[in-house]
Amino acid sequence: MRITHRDIVVALGAVALTCSAGVLAQGKKVIGPSVWDWNAMKVTPTDVGEVRSLGNGPTATLDDLEMHVTTLKPGQTSHAPHRHPNEELVIIRDGTVETLSDGVWKRLGPGSVIFNASNSLHGLRNVGTTDTTYHVINWSTPATPKN
Repeated sequence: MRITHRDIVVALGAVALTCSAGVLAQGKKVIGPSVWDWNAMKVTPTDVGEVRSLGNGPTATLDDLEMHVTTLKPGQTSHAPHRHPNEELVIIRDGTVETLSDGVWKRLGPGSVIFNASNSLHGLRNVGTTDTTYHVINWSTPATPKN
């Protein structure tokens, strides 16, 4: 028996539909094309600054995508160093931070990017004299459940 290109395309389509049906069956809305206007984002005050929550849910290719923007006051940290199975990307927008990465604290400024690998101990603190703002993008797949 010979498998054709058409057979592969049909099989991949069936897999995609099955995965989508599984997400829909769980009652979770899939995040589709989205835009978040900085001036329209809801700002929630915290003890250490503020947070703007963006998307949080499944996408066409991820079990979960969670995004938020955190602003920390000078001298503050969002939480103690920690680890989790999901991977995380942090993009520094404003200010000066120190981040714990691979066991070493490193100083970074605007435009810097941090990748927190699965189960790696990491942390972030504002070491500047002004507020610092950073974007956080978390994702998980079936192999890496999010905590």
